Amino acid sequence: MGNADYECPHRVEIPPAKPFLKALKSSLKETFFPDDPFRQFKNQPPSRKFVLGLQHFVPILEWAPRYTFDFFKSDLIAGITIASLAVPQGISYANLANLPAIIGLYSSFVPPLVYAMLGSSKDLAVGTVAVASLLISSMLGKVVSPTENPKLYVQLALTSTFFAGAFQASLGLLRLGFVVDFLSHATIVGFMGGAATVVCLQQLKGVLGLVHFTHETDLISVMKSIFSQVHQWRWESAVLGCCFLFFLLLTRYFSKRKPAFFWINAMAPLCSVILGSILVFVTHAEKHGVQVIGHLKKGLNPPSVSELAFGSPYLTTAIKTGIITGVIGLAEGVAVGRSFAAFKNYHIDGNKEMIAFGMMNIAGSCTSCYLTAGPFSRSAVNFNAGCKTAVSNIVMATAVMFTLLFLTPLFHYTPLVVLSAIIMAAMLGLIDYEAVIHLWKVDKVDCIVCLGAYVGVVFGSVEIGLVIAVTVSMLRVLLFVARPRTFTLGNIPNSSIYRSIDQYPDANNVPGILILQIDAPIYFANANYLRERISRWIYEEEDKLKSSGETSLHYVILDLSTVGSIDTSGISMLEEVKKNVDIKGLRLVLANPRSEVIKKLEKSEFIEKIGQEWIYVTVGEAVSACNFMLHTCKPNPGETEVNRKDDNV
Repeated sequence: MGNADYECPHRVEIPPAKPFLKALKSSLKETFFPDDPFRQFKNQPPSRKFVLGLQHFVPILEWAPRYTFDFFKSDLIAGITIASLAVPQGISYANLANLPAIIGLYSSFVPPLVYAMLGSSKDLAVGTVAVASLLISSMLGKVVSPTENPKLYVQLALTSTFFAGAFQASLGLLRLGFVVDFLSHATIVGFMGGAATVVCLQQLKGVLGLVHFTHETDLISVMKSIFSQVHQWRWESAVLGCCFLFFLLLTRYFSKRKPAFFWINAMAPLCSVILGSILVFVTHAEKHGVQVIGHLKKGLNPPSVSELAFGSPYLTTAIKTGIITGVIGLAEGVAVGRSFAAFKNYHIDGNKEMIAFGMMNIAGSCTSCYLTAGPFSRSAVNFNAGCKTAVSNIVMATAVMFTLLFLTPLFHYTPLVVLSAIIMAAMLGLIDYEAVIHLWKVDKVDCIVCLGAYVGVVFGSVEIGLVIAVTVSMLRVLLFVARPRTFTLGNIPNSSIYRSIDQYPDANNVPGILILQIDAPIYFANANYLRERISRWIYEEEDKLKSSGETSLHYVILDLSTVGSIDTSGISMLEEVKKNVDIKGLRLVLANPRSEVIKKLEKSEFIEKIGQEWIYVTVGEAVSACNFMLHTCKPNPGETEVNRKDDNV
């Protein structure tokens, strides 16, 4: 690029200063209100603002006036379909949590009604979830035995549900939904897969008809418990369990092959419960080692506010259990809701979902329910059944209410082995090995995070797996912040475009000029690293030019186009880099500093030190200016007297 190509560069403008309060307000709005929920209130009269406010916090008031009979027909079918799945799953997951089976049914009545009023998803089907049930069992079971002290155990489960709801609602009200985002996709895949494996192993107790079983969840403890009781295995129970598991897996396989027959898979758990109950009643199998549910009392949810154990010595454990299960429930529920919303091309508000989840769990804890969320299996059935709105949850709750009032005695002979088979069939679908293979192909570190979570859950405990996954994810984030990438840029032939030489091998180095791009904000965490890395780039470039006999290095251009912000440590780093560059007789040039960066550079007086004339809008203009100086044989402004004397010698 010769002298003729050089044009007067554009000046880099410094944005006008904003008052502190205005800047703070703008920053907080960007952080906590990226969706600008208040835009609908602008220029509205007070009465209209009141109505809009109610509709914002209670979404059913917004869509109910537009509800049609056609919608109701679709929601009725979907609601009845998911109710057929909710009843056996509710009983099964309560059994997994070591809670009375009736609490599982209670949990499919009140929470869905609350969610239907407050939730923003049209497809999410509310109910108990296996992973949360396992967490409750493993965490509370360590401090209170569900068999020796069942009343206190139930009280702690209800208390942990209350704190889970309070935590979820707080996140939504304070617009802190991004906290859940720290559970990455890889973390959730590994954690869910590990939890599903552990749940399946735990169900071997029911399949083999064992009475005594370990409270630990790790693979070694479970295997030791199983094989130390070989003499107590019940072949009748094992045969029954394997037959029903095969039936459930077969119906799921058929429904996947023929999506129009999704209802077969949805009805399979209820059919298994009915067939198992009839078989036990006819053959009196309960007298031959096949355990049954037993008596379930009729009636709707009794109030349980007085059962919340706020004064218990185990309150800390209940709070910890509530927060962990609350986060897992949120992560699964919001992810499932967003997935199905994408299919139907509508948006769900993550913060509204958190408030809805929190309120339904607070209400549930006061009405004999334990933690509920939006399980994928039930939501998938709801979606495939053609639901139109959250009314399908109301229909499901009504069906469960009918069951609680009139049908609970029919579950007396339901064999526990059938419930174990239902849980195992559901959990096998959560072990997503294809996702692990995909992670390995796309991102090896994500795959390591996933496998770390899986191994931690399976060989340690659910809490250990979660801690490992979150820790590795956080370390990865810190590594990206503390060790940002830097690139050398070259000129794409026959253009004024400058791109990474690693990505574009055909890009040409500009003689006498080193162009570096910093690919991250500059903070205290990475300032020292960037200073050392820039110095190393300069040393390497000088050595390369010296060995090849090419033009010596004169200019170092820093492309700041991807540096969104900078702090005082970052500014100090740039000052040190400038001093080092000056000592070498080189000139430091900046290109395309962003708005926040140039404002801070101006306030710190760094612009005066480097010179306004050495800050350019684009890399192309910076290169043109440097080439102009080189080709007009003007002395390099950054050279010292000693350097020039050495050159003359």
